Amino acid sequence: MTRRVSLVKNLDWWTVFMYVLLVFMGWVNIYAAVYNEEHQSILDISQRYGKQLMWIGAAFFLSFVILLIDGKFFSAFAYPVYFFMIVLLIAVLIFGREVNGARSWFQLGSIRLQPAEFAKFATCLAISRYISQFNFKIHKFKSLLVAGIILFTPAVLIILQRDAGSALVYSVFVLVLYREGLSGVVLFVGLLSAILFIATLLLPKLQVILLIIAFAFVCLKFVDLRFKQIGIGLLSIALCFAFIWGIEMLFQWNISIYAMVLVSLAVNLIPFLFYIYKERLRKAGWVFLIALGSLFFSFSVGYLFENVLESHQQERINDLLGIESDPSGAGYNVAQSKIAIGSGGFSGKGFLNGTQTKFKFVPEQSTDFIFCTVGEEWGFLGSTFVLFLILSLIIRLLFLAERQRTPFSRIYGYGVACILFFHLAINVGMTIGLAPVIGIPLPFFSYGGSSLWSFTILLFIFLRLDANRLELLR
Repeated sequence: MTRRVSLVKNLDWWTVFMYVLLVFMGWVNIYAAVYNEEHQSILDISQRYGKQLMWIGAAFFLSFVILLIDGKFFSAFAYPVYFFMIVLLIAVLIFGREVNGARSWFQLGSIRLQPAEFAKFATCLAISRYISQFNFKIHKFKSLLVAGIILFTPAVLIILQRDAGSALVYSVFVLVLYREGLSGVVLFVGLLSAILFIATLLLPKLQVILLIIAFAFVCLKFVDLRFKQIGIGLLSIALCFAFIWGIEMLFQWNISIYAMVLVSLAVNLIPFLFYIYKERLRKAGWVFLIALGSLFFSFSVGYLFENVLESHQQERINDLLGIESDPSGAGYNVAQSKIAIGSGGFSGKGFLNGTQTKFKFVPEQSTDFIFCTVGEEWGFLGSTFVLFLILSLIIRLLFLAERQRTPFSRIYGYGVACILFFHLAINVGMTIGLAPVIGIPLPFFSYGGSSLWSFTILLFIFLRLDANRLELLR
């Protein structure tokens, strides 16, 4: 009895209230997105809003059960839960049902379950357990290697299911590692990789190489080298290039400028490395490694884009970057989404009055593009309120994470907040044309039992841990 009273007293009811409000608002917008005048009853399970009401009831039951479980359970059984989910991710590749080109679903009668959604909370538990161990040292290669294996194993299995969108979610755990002391260089390299990927698709390869070289020399000025040393390096590369160009003109060889630049860099590589080693310029060495890695990465972008990404993913990225324009094909969803959101104006068209929604112009409007319904029927005011509410929940989770007394609870709380933020940013971004369409749900809004249950489990495990914060849990 005392334990139940303590749970009620220590539970963060503000977070529970925001969760319930978000789930209710999500259901209302699903009702609007798929409204059928012939099936107006909210209890009609032949319609998506009727089914979603069932998923909501099950989610509330799950949250209640989670709150009754001792908080120590989640730390003690983090690894078994993770390994069980890995087994499910492997099993779905063999026995799963293919939907929209992705083999990601188990069909259980009329119910479909997506293990990739549940793997998020399992991975969050496992990485929290591992990082919170006494012998974990974030600056040791072995520790980072094991953490990487924990994170990338489910991501790789999900990629094999041809669900790249869900796999990208696991990249957000880098932010959790950063909170626990990971060097900011890793975040810098990640951001640089994204910029290089876009630049390589938009610009000729030679321009990308020259930009990398220029950026590297600018960085060298701010680390170990002086202008005189940088000038000598640039002059040496320029003289090498001029010599090769002169040879090409003299013998009429057909050498591309692209090849001339690469050879000039290669010739200067050995003396540059020798100078760095002799003078023990560690920071300059890091700049060199990042620049060299950037060059190799830029060379591999074409292969990755053509051979790893699916054709529809290539088309969506090209449409997003303006390389190709296909408003009736790959860009149709985003074009209609923008029209729907823009037509809502300041205050919206009103509940069930959205024309884009009513006439089904936007595909997947109750799932990946549910935010279109919010924008059209509730306008700028409604969209802002939804964003404010979800961001408030995320900020609240960060506040709760910081007040935890155990590393496990703190790390898990940051994991929950980062996952929710990634889903919010990418989902809303793709509906307004700022992110590629990769098919991930808007938390607590998008239709689907798997995603709602996954977010519910993810959130309420943390609320249970927070309710036990006054106990010393390991």
